Amino acid sequence: MKTPFVRLALVLIALVFAPIVSRAEDLGVVRVRMEQRLGKIDALKAGGALGENNRGFLEVRAAGEAPGVAAAENRDREIVYAELAKRTGASVSSVGYARARQIAANSAPGVWLQRESGEWYQR
Repeated sequence: MKTPFVRLALVLIALVFAPIVSRAEDLGVVRVRMEQRLGKIDALKAGGALGENNRGFLEVRAAGEAPGVAAAENRDREIVYAELAKRTGASVSSVGYARARQIAANSAPGVWLQRESGEWYQR
């Protein structure tokens, strides 16, 4: 009698914790991808091809490879912002706006940034 109960308990535990473990692995993969493209993003921002908008996402300011890099990065940022929102009880957009303020405060000189009003400026 104990064996079926133990098996059922183990299955239930696996079902409950599998999504959590899977999500953690996904976030780890996302982090690695973001780290791998950081140098390219910094170079594109320094060259003016990418800017940081006021919602915490990259915006393309010039053609070339920037659109593909921005799209990949923005997809990963969406995943991270959604997870942070879930953990903190905040909205995804408020996480993005907060991240945009952090990015602007720490950006290198010459990077294009967007104010909350929507106006673009170079730091």
